[in-house]
Amino acid sequence: MRRVKLRRVIEASLLLAGGFVLHQIMPPLIAGMKPDMSLLMLFVVVLLYPEKKLTLLSGLVTGVISALTTTFPGGQVANMIDKPITAFSVLFMILLAEHLKLPMKFKLSVIGVLGTIISGSVFLGAASMMVSLPQSFVVLFMSVVLPAALLNTGFLYAIYPIVIQVKKLLPEYDMGSEKEAA
Repeated sequence: MRRVKLRRVIEASLLLAGGFVLHQIMPPLIAGMKPDMSLLMLFVVVLLYPEKKLTLLSGLVTGVISALTTTFPGGQVANMIDKPITAFSVLFMILLAEHLKLPMKFKLSVIGVLGTIISGSVFLGAASMMVSLPQSFVVLFMSVVLPAALLNTGFLYAIYPIVIQVKKLLPEYDMGSEKEAA
C-alpha cells in the first residue's frame, strides 16, 4: 500500500514538473496571454488521484512553482493562496461529478472553465489586497481570466487523454508479488 501511495506522489510530481516546463516554453497565444500549464497539470493530477492529501500537496507544490515564476505584482503570495484553494475546489467538482455520474467530457469542461475562473478570481482578489492591480479587477477578469478559461479547457481536453494513454502504457505495481516474497 505504501508503494502505491509513493507511486502516486511520484507520478503527480512528474506531471507538475512537466506542467512547469510546458508553462516556461509555452509562447503567448492571445494578446500576450498564455494558458497556465502548471494549473492544467494540477487539474490532471486531481482528476487522476482525487485524494485529499495528494490534492493538498499538489496545490501547495503548484503554488510554490507558480510563485517562483510569476511576474505579476504581488503574484508570489497570491499564487500560494490561489493554488491550494483551486485544487480543493477541483476536488469537490470531481467528487460531485462522480456522485452525479456525469460524463468525462462534461467533467473536463466544468473543471477547465470553473477551475480556471476560481483560480483567476482568487489570484486577482489576493493580489489586489496586497498591491494595486495594473487594471481593475473586472477588466483583468474579463480580459485575462475568461479567455484563459477557454484556452485551459481546450488544452485540458487535449492533455488529459494523452496522460491517460501514457499511464496505461506504464507497468502497474503488483501487490501480490510483495506478499509472495514475504
